[in-house]
Formats: sequence, C-alpha cells, structure tokens
Amino acid sequence: MTQTFDPAAITAQSRQAAEELLEAARLRPGDVFVVGCSSSEIVGGHIGKDSSMEAAAAVLAGILPVMQEHGLYLAAQCCEHLNRAIVVEREAAEKYGYTEVNAIPQPHAGGSWATNCWQKFNDPVLVEEVRAGAGIDIGGTLIGMHLRRVAVPVRLSLNKIGCANILCARTRPPYIGGCRAVYQER
Repeated sequence: MTQTFDPAAITAQSRQAAEELLEAARLRPGDVFVVGCSSSEIVGGHIGKDSSMEAAAAVLAGILPVMQEHGLYLAAQCCEHLNRAIVVEREAAEKYGYTEVNAIPQPHAGGSWATNCWQKFNDPVLVEEVRAGAGIDIGGTLIGMHLRRVAVPVRLSLNKIGCANILCARTRPPYIGGCRAVYQER
C-alpha cells in the first residue's frame, strides 16, 4: 500500500545522497554515475507494484542538477522487464562505446525512474550496460552489474529516500602486486 509522500523532501534527500556519495567517490568530469530507483519503494509500496512517476521525478530533480554541476553522466537503470538496461545521453554511449539497444522505457516496462530520465535527457539512448564509477541503489534495484569491477560500499548520513532503503558504492582500481606494491591513495 502506498503512502503519501512529500516531493520536496524526496528531492532534498536525493540531492543530499548524491552530494555525499560524490564527496566519497571523487569522480572526475565525464565519469558515469548510475542510479537504480524503485519509485514504488519510495512511496511505501512493493518494488515493481506501485510505480510513481511523481516520486521518480522528485528523485531526478534532486540528482540530475548535481550530476550536471560536476560534469558527470547520469546513467538510469531500468527495471528487470528491460533487463536492467540503462538510459544515458547519446554522448556518453558514444564516448564509452556502449552497446545501444532498441526500447523506450515506460512506467511498467523499464520503470518510472528510467521513463522520467528518458523524457528529461537531451538525447537519450538505451544501452545494455555501463561501468560506472559510483552509484545509488534506491529501493533494492541491484545496480551492482553496472559498477566497475571493484565496488566499495559507502555509508551516508541518510539511509532512506522516502520509504526506500538506499545503498551506495564507489569504485576503485583493483589492487595488484601483493605486499611489496605501493598504492595510490586517490
């Protein structure tokens, strides 16, 4: 059963989460930041059952400006009905050589989050996968497949957006070389 929600609070929480994660992740302009978002969970429903375009729009209003301020590409994960494909700007797909797929997200086939991103991006395309430098999983959407190989959990000062639990991660290069190796601390 969905609960009433405050779009302004969802936007503020989303912005705060993105800013806190970016501080920990230390991404560079042009990097990819992935977000999986269950709008159903945000409004107190069950993932995949209570899709809310309004809740997804509130999340996007919080996160997209932060990505733009930092020169990052936002990658929006679709739901399982589109095999968790990703909405990105065509520019990002071309820059990274991502494989484009042919579908347009809809609220019940791709999800409200991906649909909102598709509608708001300048030149959206759907791609099979990305290798993001950091990401936020809002409501148990399983973004791990779209992160670089070595993901490091990041704990934020908040653990929910609306009613949805959030899990965040940054990535780092793999350590190689064993006990004699010297590693960079950036």
